[in-house]
Parts: sequence; C-alpha cells; structure tokens
Amino acid sequence: MLVVKKFGGTSVGNKERIMNVAKRCIEDYKKGNDVVVVLSAMGKMTDELIAKAKEINPNPSRREMDMLLTTGEQTSVSLMAMAMDSLGVPAVSLNAFQVAMHTTSVYSNARIKRIDTDRIMNELEQRKIVIVTGFQGVDQFDNYTTLGRGGSDTTAVALAAALHADACEIYTDVDGVYTADPRKVPNAKKLDEITYDEMLEMATLGAGVLHNRSVELAKKHGVALVVRSSLTTEEGTVVKENVKSKRNEISGVAGDDDAARIAVMGIEDTPGMAFKIFNVLAKKNVNVDMILQSVGHNDKKDISFTVKEEELDIAVKALEDYLPDSYYEEIKASKEVAKVSIIGKGLLNHYGMAARMFNALYKADVNIRMISTSEIRVTVLVNQEDMVKAMNAAHEEFEA
Repeated sequence: MLVVKKFGGTSVGNKERIMNVAKRCIEDYKKGNDVVVVLSAMGKMTDELIAKAKEINPNPSRREMDMLLTTGEQTSVSLMAMAMDSLGVPAVSLNAFQVAMHTTSVYSNARIKRIDTDRIMNELEQRKIVIVTGFQGVDQFDNYTTLGRGGSDTTAVALAAALHADACEIYTDVDGVYTADPRKVPNAKKLDEITYDEMLEMATLGAGVLHNRSVELAKKHGVALVVRSSLTTEEGTVVKENVKSKRNEISGVAGDDDAARIAVMGIEDTPGMAFKIFNVLAKKNVNVDMILQSVGHNDKKDISFTVKEEELDIAVKALEDYLPDSYYEEIKASKEVAKVSIIGKGLLNHYGMAARMFNALYKADVNIRMISTSEIRVTVLVNQEDMVKAMNAAHEEFEA
C-alpha cells in the first residue's frame, strides 16, 4: 500500500511536533506501507520570509519571492528526514528540482503540469520514507515557482495521482472539515464526509482547510482525500465523489475577507468593453471572481468585480496604465469587503434558499453589496466588519 501524507505548517512548527509527525509516519512505514510525506514550511516561516523581503524591497518581484519562499519547505523536509533518521528509519528529503515537479511559469500562482516519479519510486524501492517539499515546482526555464497559499495540499494530491497512491491524507491543525470556521461560528459541526464539488466551492470561497486546486485535482483523478488533525488520532472528514450520510440543505457556510472590490465607472455601453477590461487583467494574471454589470444609462454602464486583496494594487494599476481614459470615467477600489457564501447540493433541489439567506442577513442588519450564484452556492459581498455576523446568521438559518 502506498500512502501520501501531507502535514501543514503548524504540524511541524517546532521540535516536538516534528518528532510527533515523524513517529506517525513511521507507524505506517512499519506496517509495510510505502510512505511519501509532503510538508509545508514550519509555523509562521512563510510570513516571516515575506516580512524580511519587504524590509529590503517593499515591492519585490514575484520571481524573487518564489526563490525566497521555497526555502521554507526545504527547511521542513530536511529536518524531518533528520528526525526519522534519529528514530532509526531511513528517509530522504527531495525538493522540487530533485523530484522534477514541472509547473507553469506564473510566479506565486503556478499550476502543476506533470511530475516525474522515477526518483521517488527508486527511493521507495530502497524502503525509504520519501519527504517532498510542498507548495513549489520548477518551470521550463529551471526557475522555482510556488503554487499559492495552501499549495502543499495540491502537491500532495498531484503526487497521489501520479504515484497511483492508495490513500491521500491531509493533516492540519483541525480535525476535519466543518460546516463553518469554528473560530468564527461557535456552533459549527464537523462533517463525516463531503463531495468534491461542495469542498471545491468551500475552499474557493474562503474555507482554509484545503487548497481549491487540490480538490480540483482529486476530483479529476478520483483521489479520495481524508482531512484530519496531526495532533489527535480522531477520524477526520472524507472528501469524495458521492456521500451517503443524511444532509441538511447546505453543507456549510464560508467567509473570505481576502477580497477587494473594483468598480470601473462610466464605461461606454458598446460591445467589447467588458472584454477589453478583463483582457488587461488576464494579461497580468489577476484572477477575477464576482462580476456585476449595471443596466446601461445615458450610453454608459458600470462594471464591478472582486479580486484577491493582494492583487488589488496590481489590478488597479494595470487598468489605469492600459485602458485609455476615454474608456471610463472613474475607477473605485475598496479593501473593506468580504464574501460570505452558503454551499450545498441541497440548493439544487430546494426553492427559496437564496431568499432565506437574504432574509437572515436582513434580520442581522447586514447590507449586501453584490450577489453571485452557482448551482450549489450563493455568495454575497458584504462590508468586511459584517462578515462574522453574516456567517453566524446564515449558519443559524440553515442549521448547517
């Protein structure tokens, strides 16, 4: 049996936790299993590296940031190999170059293209535990790239798919997937299982348990995931195609305060203007989420949309630099917003779900600024200060 285990930064945040993870992996190894371990950077190391970079240069290039940030995972995997060696078990640490983790060239947000598995399989055949850096890859020009926050999850799932692993376990500082972030919604409940589609929506909309691309890959390749805590032995949450347990109308409520709103005002109400705006952003690799276009008036219209907060300045500058002044009257931007969503397969089969959500927010005195929907989720944009209140109101309404 081949098992891929991923451990997050808090799981390897100090000596005691590194030794704890080493022992947990060795338990599987001693059962005769092949074990591949994927690690994130220790604790707050990534944040510390970002802070150090900005002390030197407030606006560092993404290429150099990726070069710097990959050192965090390399520290984790080498220390873990040393820990296992001290416990008498052979282990080897490998970085993205040594595995050959091929990615696109989009710095800070690269996508995995393929993984060469020969080196890993060779080490496993020698009965070693293989420890791989998460979050990073190498592009066609031999530059380091990173996969975005939470990218170690994606590394683990991609490895599980490439190696045809029998299990893929994601260990975090929580014991599974909850109906909402229990730090923000005290009544949140742990789910025994959840579908790929529901988990993908939750991950995309702010639930930090899994990286959204890891769920995409798991669904594509049929990799069953288990999310559990590295600090306890309790059963976690299984993420898979279909679930059998009895469900409420929705599976969960998500909140995301890593959002910013841009409004391009007074655009000519003619064909092609939306393309011109979003093409500028696409060329700068800025991901756009919620989009709202107003009804035209006086041959003018407004287009509002959301981006990640960290990409706000890049997006606004790109629009100002590449759109002629004649195309619009004004660009407004705000970081004081957040997204709140309800997610669940039940939205497909129950009428009035959006209305119930809007009523719950109305009773909680939360103003809605934008609305976006899909088959299995309803998302609203609210003032950032209202996010937690809105999450609790929606959670209570649906008894998620």
